[in-house]
Amino acid sequence: MRDALHVGVKRAMAVVCSGFSYDMEVVSHGFVTDISKTDAKNEERLHALINDAEVPGERLAKLFEPEVLPPESSSGTGEDGEGRDTDLGLRAYAGC
Repeated sequence: MRDALHVGVKRAMAVVCSGFSYDMEVVSHGFVTDISKTDAKNEERLHALINDAEVPGERLAKLFEPEVLPPESSSGTGEDGEGRDTDLGLRAYAGC
């Protein structure tokens, strides 16, 4: 999952930078605050940007799904006939 996260973030940065002129090094450090505004105003701005990015972000995430998500079987069940086990890693770690 870590590799998938990194691929997704790198591709998202490439998409953003393909249509805009951003300094990738600056963008890689996260949200850029406006030093002329208070922390509360910057927080407000951040939430507005997140809200504005919801729909296009969902669209972009769907483009990455084939690379990030494991393929689903046609029946939606695993090899044992049971449903897909999303807790497999946790159960294996816990020795279950």
